[in-house]
Amino acid sequence: MSSEKFIKNKTVLITLVSACIIVIISLGIRQTFGMFYFDFSTDLGITLSQFGFSLGLQMFLWGAFAPLFGFITDKYGGHIAVFIGFVFYLAGVLLLVSDYNTGVYFITGIGILIGIALGATAISIPVSVVAKHYSQSNRTLAIGIVTAAGSFGYFVSPLMTRYSLIEYGWENTLIFFAFFIFIGSILAFFLTTPKNVVGGKIDDDQTAKDALKEAFNNKSFIYLTLGFFVCGWHIALVATHIPVYINDRGLPEWCTVTILSMIGLFNIVGTLTSGYFAQKYSKKLILSAIYLARGLVIIIFIFLPPSPIIAVFFGIAFGFLWLSTVPPTMGLVGFIFGTKYIALLYGIVFLSHQVGSFLGAYLGGVFHDLYGSYDYAWYISIALSIFAGLIHLPIVEKQVVRLQTT
Repeated sequence: MSSEKFIKNKTVLITLVSACIIVIISLGIRQTFGMFYFDFSTDLGITLSQFGFSLGLQMFLWGAFAPLFGFITDKYGGHIAVFIGFVFYLAGVLLLVSDYNTGVYFITGIGILIGIALGATAISIPVSVVAKHYSQSNRTLAIGIVTAAGSFGYFVSPLMTRYSLIEYGWENTLIFFAFFIFIGSILAFFLTTPKNVVGGKIDDDQTAKDALKEAFNNKSFIYLTLGFFVCGWHIALVATHIPVYINDRGLPEWCTVTILSMIGLFNIVGTLTSGYFAQKYSKKLILSAIYLARGLVIIIFIFLPPSPIIAVFFGIAFGFLWLSTVPPTMGLVGFIFGTKYIALLYGIVFLSHQVGSFLGAYLGGVFHDLYGSYDYAWYISIALSIFAGLIHLPIVEKQVVRLQTT
């Protein structure tokens, strides 16, 4: 092995590991915000609707800023985008533990600042950087590895957060978060972008504007974008409102932590499985199956009599399906359009995801305040599962003419 090839492989490995740790920190912290609701309600007077709106706004801005950070990544490098994101993340967390942590300041901290931060530090930018290093033959597996790392954050963070909330209180727990965010900002500089984009025939003259025009004129891109809206709704509804739902159903508090942890643990398996099979089989069929399976799991969860066993089943089953949509979704974007502007294009798809997230988080709280239950939110979730299962079927898994070799 030549030294040049060794250095290149070492660089790819460092990038992959850094991306994994970054999403562990970013997604792990974000996953636990629902666990703070009862403390925020007691100490800060935050209502469920306010809390749902704040996290919904966070989700929306996460998606709204993803294309911008995607453009920065494609133009200047992922390390710049992720570092800026962690600066916003740190500011948002520190604002929550300041003396100005109620009302509009609460919304600014947890909703606006952290929402902007997630657009750079969460899943889309780190996996986009990693995707640029890999060819079509192993790209979805690499994406699955980074996504699975985020799942590990989902698994360990609720356990650590629950312990910290009991032993040290919510304010000190947020200070601990700030320390990990600082570590993430340092790791951002280990994200490297290859000089030459890997995989396929690349039109080096293509601009970002051309890439957007090409994508929006492609029906498959539209179908993929619409389907990812449903993923966002599901994830935000569960992550934001499962603590209150478990309480409403009269189940012990440990079920909440168990569900969130099982989601993280089994999503590691789910994303790696999805990434592996997406390399070998139809990505659109995998996505369709995932969404239909989600609907079935929700039906079992809400219609069977409540019990800890059903709660654990939900955490395991929904966890397996949680972020398993990411490898085939990004894999389709990279395959159809190439990887030169994959961060920008996936950012657009992810914006749809986060619009769904905003509505899932916000309307979940609204429905509960209006009707005293989450029934309507769950019914919509089931209907959306069927919609997503069908909308992926017309996708044409074929490269655009620009990438096709003659």
